[in-house]
Amino acid sequence: METMPVPPWLESLLSTAFFTVCRTHGDAARGECNMYCLDCQGDAFCYYCRSSKHKDHQVIQIRRSSYHDVVRVSEIQKVLDISGVQTYVINSARVLFLNERPQPKSGKGVAHLCEICSRSLLDPFRFCSLGCKLEGVKRNGNASFAIDGSGEELREGTQQDIYPPTPPPPPSNARRRKGVPHRAPFGS
Repeated sequence: METMPVPPWLESLLSTAFFTVCRTHGDAARGECNMYCLDCQGDAFCYYCRSSKHKDHQVIQIRRSSYHDVVRVSEIQKVLDISGVQTYVINSARVLFLNERPQPKSGKGVAHLCEICSRSLLDPFRFCSLGCKLEGVKRNGNASFAIDGSGEELREGTQQDIYPPTPPPPPSNARRRKGVPHRAPFGS
């Protein structure tokens, strides 16, 4: 049985407009359209539409980072091979970008570039986003989105995070001031 290199819902996902106001639930607190149904492959929808129209469907939530759409690795890797796409940690969640994010031509000394848009990358990666990987699959056919069953696990520590690690807590024997300091009483 031959596997499809590109799932039928991927191009629709990448061209969907997210974070619009839901026509039905626009006044609600969670009425922005940041969900996508892999089964229906339609428009983005809000939290409330999910429970009413997509209850037992495969749904992923899209998030925003610096005005770009991202998806959590933990959600997308269940349905898509994301190998070769650079991931980032944003708000303590590992994510990847849906579409390319153009950047000014980088300076000298950048060793690894996205094969499609030439964005600078960390060593082990070929693409900056799912959109660039899709273009790579179409152009060259030497990458795939099909999950082969081996389930290559995401290894922590192999990719640099965009935020530096938090410093370790001070040693437990470090002296800390307790409460508000008070002046010594004036002698009479």
